[in-house]
Amino acid sequence: MHPRDAAWQDYEAQFAGNPGTRQFFTLDIGLVQTSCGFAVPLMDFVADRKTLENWAEEQGREGIEAYWARKNALSLDGFDTGIVE
Repeated sequence: MHPRDAAWQDYEAQFAGNPGTRQFFTLDIGLVQTSCGFAVPLMDFVADRKTLENWAEEQGREGIEAYWARKNALSLDGFDTGIVE
């Protein structure tokens, strides 16, 4: 879903605001499996990265939408993403 979709406000309210947010995905998950985890390293959360937030605030809404039109209108396999009307 994109910012112009009716349900956008409902989903956006569930997350910390970020001016660079471009899509939400809703998924129906039918099966989840786990691995044993014996070789998965232990890691500590240090902090959230602010790179996207800082970039998006600097661009402003118009700059972000222009970027999306240039860079995100097509998926890697050439399909229309629907991000640009």
